[in-house]
Amino acid sequence: MYRVSRKYLNSTLLIPALVLVLFGLVSFYILDFSFFKQQLIALILALITYFIILHIDYRIIGILSKYIYIVGIIGLIIVFFIGVEARGSARWLEIFGFRLQVSEVIKPFFLIFIAHFLSSSKSKSLMTYIKSILLFIPVFLLVLKQPDLGNALVYAASFGFMLIMYGFRPLYFFVTGLLVAIPVPLLYHTLHQYQKDRITSFLDITHDPYGISYNAIQALISIGSGGFLGKGFGNSTQTLLQFLPERHTDFIFATIAENLGFVGVTILIGVYIYFLYKIYQLLRVSTDTFTYLVVAGFYFLFLTHIFFNIGMNLALLPIVGITLPFVSYGGSSLLTNFIILGIISQVHEDENRTLLEIR
Repeated sequence: MYRVSRKYLNSTLLIPALVLVLFGLVSFYILDFSFFKQQLIALILALITYFIILHIDYRIIGILSKYIYIVGIIGLIIVFFIGVEARGSARWLEIFGFRLQVSEVIKPFFLIFIAHFLSSSKSKSLMTYIKSILLFIPVFLLVLKQPDLGNALVYAASFGFMLIMYGFRPLYFFVTGLLVAIPVPLLYHTLHQYQKDRITSFLDITHDPYGISYNAIQALISIGSGGFLGKGFGNSTQTLLQFLPERHTDFIFATIAENLGFVGVTILIGVYIYFLYKIYQLLRVSTDTFTYLVVAGFYFLFLTHIFFNIGMNLALLPIVGITLPFVSYGGSSLLTNFIILGIISQVHEDENRTLLEIR
């Protein structure tokens, strides 16, 4: 095991990430200066963490990941006893005056743990597949219990894609799909009422327009009112007059659409496409199984967040409370994104060095 010396920052990924952060900061400045100030503080802390991560070999994190996994499980359990509750969910721990969302921060370390477990396995056998599922279930159920359906879905999607990329037999996934699909109607009755309402509003957005469908309708109105060039910051009635709920978190995309219009969101999506493409390029040149799985997990984590957030803003998907990476308000989310960015930047430098040595 060697310790990698970081000689330069990976601007290929850092610059688009900061551009995305800027979209959010400008929006917060107009919406509410307190949002802007708190997110700016969170950004400074996230960048400090990013620079620290650059100097910690991600392979060492992989070796220690089983201990981090256990600590993460304990953290998810502790939240139920001493966690800060907000809007019916207990997701945050209060640490030195800062609220930390445990389910957010442990995401990258959980994916690294799964990558290390799979890459250390001797075969792609059914037993390895079952063990992977058993390691995933406690995290998934604890996050779902908070309740946090959005993050639970992100965990499930990222984990599922990692198993696919690892190369398990398709039969395993088919059988798992059947086992999951059969009890789905029964699981519906275990959902909280607000989660059931979100499904109902997705199936019929015109149902109860002043109640359970209000958020989805207001998001569509905000996006439509932006037109081609947008109303401009300071002139957006939907967001400034607070007709649009959660305009700084779940519906930040609709906020940007009203302010900057079709042109603005096209640029936003373009930056995301570039960002994901650069990670995908890294995925293609990964030289070992562990690195390949780590990058794959992070790629699908970002992809799931972007796909679900924009989809629910456009009423194409149910509202499940998933943030838009680097853009949505939230210190824990921003911290997690920059932790991942730091690890991916390490991988990028390592793979470049390896390719140069081969040449």
